Amino acid sequence: MLARTYEERTGTRVEYEADGTYVTLEKAKSGDFDMVIVHARSLEDRFIAEGYGIDRRDFMYNDFMILGPDADPAGIRGMSSAAAAFAEIAASEASFVSRGDMSGTHVKELEIWYEAGISPDSAKDPWYLTFEDGRIGNGPTTLFANERNAYILMDRATLLILKNKISIVPLVEGDAILLNLIAAIQVNPEKFPNVNAKDAKAFIDWLCGDEAQAIIRDFEVEKYKEPLFFPNSDEWNRKNKRR
Repeated sequence: MLARTYEERTGTRVEYEADGTYVTLEKAKSGDFDMVIVHARSLEDRFIAEGYGIDRRDFMYNDFMILGPDADPAGIRGMSSAAAAFAEIAASEASFVSRGDMSGTHVKELEIWYEAGISPDSAKDPWYLTFEDGRIGNGPTTLFANERNAYILMDRATLLILKNKISIVPLVEGDAILLNLIAAIQVNPEKFPNVNAKDAKAFIDWLCGDEAQAIIRDFEVEKYKEPLFFPNSDEWNRKNKRR
């Protein structure tokens, strides 16, 4: 929606490839991409520190939740701490599905396991299941977790899109660690002189401006009855005195 609208407004063609955050950043290190849209801050900061990226800008967000079977064998329903909930899942050895691909979703999952002081390993822990096709996205991974009647960390947009196709339900949400910040980063033109820095900056400026931020706010709200994402650029937040 955003790329298509920008093309209509400006006549500038936006070509993109969809992948998880780690793979996206690795691809961008080739200099064959002008910008990235990603959601794993630790990987983003490393990308910039290594000189590959510049001008990281938040422009939208949503949140993650821990989904699981309604019967909730680990007893985590309503817990306020995602890390404590993960610890209960591990202690009960209830099935848990991971994307396992260093996508933004997987990086967030690893962050929560770290906070819980646990390092699950699918090779040694039969309850910890890595979806072999995790790279194909959050949707297929969630459907796999549903088939296995397992717990999973997943973002709200994926839940809303799939809620009529799955029986696993949100059990833990609202912890600050579950915030899912989504940012745009330019590939560094000093490192890669051939990148289209001018148009990349113009597109990111537009993503952070009023038109794109309103599109994000309203995207599919009528269909799903609640937002999939929330606008979050500095410009938008200053005008609307939010966050």
